[in-house]
Amino acid sequence: MKVLVPVKRVVDYNVKVRVKSDQSGVDIANVKMSMNPFDEIAVEEATRLKEKGVVTEVVAVSCGVTQSQETLRTAMAIGADRGILAQTDVELQPLAVAKLLKAVVEKEQPQLVILGKQAIDDDANQTGQMLAAMLDWPQATFASKVEVEGEKVKVTREVDGGLETIELTLPAIVTTDLRLNEPRYVTLPNIMKAKKKPLDTFTPEDLGVDVTPRLKTLKVVEPATRKAGIMVPDVATLVDKLKNEAKVV
Repeated sequence: MKVLVPVKRVVDYNVKVRVKSDQSGVDIANVKMSMNPFDEIAVEEATRLKEKGVVTEVVAVSCGVTQSQETLRTAMAIGADRGILAQTDVELQPLAVAKLLKAVVEKEQPQLVILGKQAIDDDANQTGQMLAAMLDWPQATFASKVEVEGEKVKVTREVDGGLETIELTLPAIVTTDLRLNEPRYVTLPNIMKAKKKPLDTFTPEDLGVDVTPRLKTLKVVEPATRKAGIMVPDVATLVDKLKNEAKVV
């Protein structure tokens, strides 16, 4: 069985992002970039399935700028066998990414696609669902447990107020949630091995995909600064402030 794992290059989650002075977007100049954490979980899960003998090949795919090769090398250091980059300098939106992934799926013919439920830069949570719709494949989102059994994949997914377990017939799409696993620490020997693994590069034109943005960002602003809280001496004062100042009682 072949598994395809899309990975995205994003601003590292430890970095405090800054909005550009002209409010046109987020400043990423000289900012540390890394793999989207949810995608890292997806690569780890695919690698574990391979280690169990369920999966024979794990293919990592990324869409974006040339530097996304670094993200693919990280995926290969975790356990992916090879990488594919759909290279473009155009700002990619979820629909364009889904179209690119569809083209790669049709080219590679995987039985399972595992990807992060969302990227931490745009928080769109759309690509997996769009890809499933375009391929007309069954999907399981927000997975916290994945079990492959023959031609079926059983997925426990997080829903409001609990867990839901569903069974999909392969081929299928699975998007990962935080509780699915904890990605392994990437060792130096595996980083060196990843440099020797094959990485193919295509353009959207090679794949026959139009990635022209359909949406335009009008303005990006930072969240309003929260006001400092106040201490009250007793419950009576609290009730009075809630009633007369906040007017919520």
